[in-house]
Amino acid sequence: MSTKTPTEADILRPINSLTRGYIALFAVCALALGAFLVAWAYQLQQGLVVTGLGDWGSGGGVTWGLYIGAFIWWVGIAHGGIILSASVRLLGMERYMPVARLAELLTIAGLSAAGFYILVHMGRPDRMVTSVLGHYHITVNNSPLVWDVTVITAYFVLTATYLALTLRYDITRLRDQLPDRFEPIYKVMTLGYTEEEDEVVERMVWWLALAVIIMAPLLLHGGVIPWLFALLPAMPGWEGGIQGPTFLSIALMSAISGVTLVAYGFRRAYGWDHIITDDIFRGLLLWLGFFCMLFLWFQLQFGVNGLFKAPLARAHATEAKVASPIYRTAIGMIGLSLAYIFATIIRPALFSKKRALVVSVAVLAATFTEKLLFVIEGFLHPVFMIYEATPGEYFPSAIEWLSLAGTIGMVVLIFLSVSKVVPVVELHAIEHLNEDHGHEHEQAAEPEVEA
Repeated sequence: MSTKTPTEADILRPINSLTRGYIALFAVCALALGAFLVAWAYQLQQGLVVTGLGDWGSGGGVTWGLYIGAFIWWVGIAHGGIILSASVRLLGMERYMPVARLAELLTIAGLSAAGFYILVHMGRPDRMVTSVLGHYHITVNNSPLVWDVTVITAYFVLTATYLALTLRYDITRLRDQLPDRFEPIYKVMTLGYTEEEDEVVERMVWWLALAVIIMAPLLLHGGVIPWLFALLPAMPGWEGGIQGPTFLSIALMSAISGVTLVAYGFRRAYGWDHIITDDIFRGLLLWLGFFCMLFLWFQLQFGVNGLFKAPLARAHATEAKVASPIYRTAIGMIGLSLAYIFATIIRPALFSKKRALVVSVAVLAATFTEKLLFVIEGFLHPVFMIYEATPGEYFPSAIEWLSLAGTIGMVVLIFLSVSKVVPVVELHAIEHLNEDHGHEHEQAAEPEVEA
């Protein structure tokens, strides 16, 4: 454990420095996003037929696909990220305070990527205005999809408010050390600020965190998102109450893995060993193991209920999914990750940050694969007589794969851009770490005084 005392200069280092590595990463991510935007422009010109998502059955296999699978994945990462941050504040988990804001930013970035997928998959973005917003008072009463858009928008506003309130404190106290070129942004963010509001803001953030904890299982990735699928009885692979807990476990697994990757990147790039400590990575890994175990248990329930004397249509859909090599690979990756995490509990010497990084990448890949297969299998095994003899096939097109690379690039660009404007580690986290260092020094000095 590092004995170096964290300072304000440490958390300002991303703002005040520009490295070749930063420029190279920015360029690669911008290229990935740009390539997808070009592909999307081609799709807008030619229609969704260029992706193979324009028909069902033998014409294309599915009408959804990677677009909606990735949408669910990004929404899960976003919801899990803010749950992690809210837990830090609500449950007093100060140990993870240095990564709380990174989790909040992951929520903003993840929701941005998910919202982007809605526009991309609608075929014509103007339909968001003409079909959804223009007739919202009608569609909100009849369409689960509009409920989906509603809760995502509400969650984005909630998270942005949550983040903005905590930034006011930091920007005000660090203003003299922040670059003048962003002065207009800082003025807007601290408009009307007084020190008297700190106590009020602290209470507001607490209540917002409570709202997040309550909303997540009831309305968000444990409620409305799986409800969107479970309400379609013609898709036997989607129905069932197990979808809510499964979606929530995937959200938390993906978010913890995402926060681990982001935290490792910032720690390595800016020498934050004394801020984002090894204990944080160990703790995140243990939580990841817990939710991996829950996920595997839910998958077992899904398999048992779908294979043991289930209705024929559901049994057929479940058998197709469970027998898929892709599904087995995803489950195997999560199983191996869980085995490693258990091994680190028994033998702590097996832990390393790089291994935790590998586990996080494996879990993210596995959860994406499972959600993609979940969407596809629902369409490939519908209870529709018209498609009974033409099940069709599906494999993501190049444009769809570019969308995944483009949204990943977009999320990284959000982190890179925000880190140049505001601190991505809270000032409160530094103050808390310094208090801990002070207590440690006092305890170390006590024997000398007695002697």
